[in-house]
Amino acid sequence: MTLPEITKISIRNLSRSKRRNVILGIAIAFGFFVVTVIDGLAGGAVSNLEDMTTQLMGGSVVIAGYEKVNENVSGDDEKNATTEVNVIRDHDYLQNLVDEMGIDYKYTSHYTRTMAQIIFHGKKVLAQTNGRDFATDKTFVESLQIKDGDISNLSDPRVLIVGEGMAKTLKVEVGDEVLLTTTTIYGQNEVGDFKVGLIIKDSNFVTGMVSYADIRTLNKLIDVPEDGYNIFSIYLTDKNKQDKVAVQIEDAVKNDGVPVTDLREARRKYPGNPEKGLLKHITGKENQWEGTKYLVESLNDGAPLLKSAMAIVHLVTTIILIVILLITMVGISNTYRMVLYERIREIGTMRAIGMAGRDTGHMFTMEAVILCVLGGIAGLVFGIIVMMLLGMINIEFEPVQLFLKKGHMSFTLSPLSIIIQYAVMVFLTTLAVRGTAKKAARMSPAEALRTVK
Repeated sequence: MTLPEITKISIRNLSRSKRRNVILGIAIAFGFFVVTVIDGLAGGAVSNLEDMTTQLMGGSVVIAGYEKVNENVSGDDEKNATTEVNVIRDHDYLQNLVDEMGIDYKYTSHYTRTMAQIIFHGKKVLAQTNGRDFATDKTFVESLQIKDGDISNLSDPRVLIVGEGMAKTLKVEVGDEVLLTTTTIYGQNEVGDFKVGLIIKDSNFVTGMVSYADIRTLNKLIDVPEDGYNIFSIYLTDKNKQDKVAVQIEDAVKNDGVPVTDLREARRKYPGNPEKGLLKHITGKENQWEGTKYLVESLNDGAPLLKSAMAIVHLVTTIILIVILLITMVGISNTYRMVLYERIREIGTMRAIGMAGRDTGHMFTMEAVILCVLGGIAGLVFGIIVMMLLGMINIEFEPVQLFLKKGHMSFTLSPLSIIIQYAVMVFLTTLAVRGTAKKAARMSPAEALRTVK
């Protein structure tokens, strides 16, 4: 028999036992529904965690600049020593370099980063304070979720942006004057007066750790040139290319004759923590250079634990998916053993009028595959609907904010992942009915017709 003929008979057989097949189809749909939702939730959580880490680091690819400065060390014999300061004085070099390379990015940003303590009426919080150019960095400004204050306050050079959790700890409101204590790039302690201009929503874990100030004001406080900065970040369109792009930028800087770290060597010597290797290229007496030396790293280099966490999440998710699919397939296998018993005489009749044993086995397999595909489609559609509904729920439970996006669950489904899951499900379904199909194919027509149910 041809495949279309076998398919036609299989569809007819499925329509005969509607109740049982509907129940089995619902079981398959539920299994694929659970698979879809778990996979989407895990993918969304990992993506959110990666986005937050990217936000904390400043981009998919981050470039820092360092200079060597001499300092006097007093002892029995006065001698010279050098230390490294984090500063980039050439405002346009990196931007021009990235544009000339034709790198596909969403946007780039430059900012000054320092660790600071914010003080208000005896209360203190430690925060990473980033100096941003609010007038030109429109992408950053538009991303702010303002809880209190007005965007026009960003024109004040002493403005400070804090998260609502930070504001609650300090008990500050918009307009309050605060002190910000930090150190210059040369290590001296400095104190600056700032005014809270915006309080933003704690939409994720990062918001509670970072405050923002006007870049020129912060530069002046920590002895960075007015048009300088210390971090240049690139948000790539395809973040999966970050490791490759980081190396390409490093090569381009090297070709310009500018000092730069060796990312390939760092990854080779410190595969679990490349950033450690990069810093070794900056510190130490053996590393001497003139001018600015650039350190280039990707998000994976700067946050290796994130990559490990993502791998663990994907592994656990895959194990859960396989277990669910196996449980579903056990149900299919048991059901088709019963189907074979109920249709023994029918099989005998079809074999007696000329159906080959191989075609009998194919008929059982085709029935199961058709039921599996239809159930899988129903489960996928239902899963997408449920994910859309769950994504509308605002969650304020603090421990899970790390995996949420603006207080909402997000789901990420890969078309390739869905295709693979379908292929795995069809493969497991075929295995589940293989024994029954073989038994049906080997059955003697005479023996089948003599069987009394």
